[in-house]
Amino acid sequence: MTAFAPGTPIRVKADFPELRGPCHIRTPHYLRGREGVVEKPLGAYRNPEDLAFARPAASIPLYHVRFDQPALWNEGEAGDTVLVELYEHWLEPV
Repeated sequence: MTAFAPGTPIRVKADFPELRGPCHIRTPHYLRGREGVVEKPLGAYRNPEDLAFARPAASIPLYHVRFDQPALWNEGEAGDTVLVELYEHWLEPV
């Protein structure tokens, strides 16, 4: 079961676990704290942030999330977008 349906506005958590110690992060810095829209759920996969350290890894839903490109980098045309795969534990509702 996924928490976010296609079309749901979300925000990527503004969290920086790398400041708390060694970790493996799959969420780009430039997206943290940014708003986007869920494009579609991709299924559940084992958490690579745990797998990188050989820890038990729960399966977590993964999503395609669309972001407005000009809002991210102050370049591009209106309507240009960036599509990124993000795990559910990094997303929060807007």
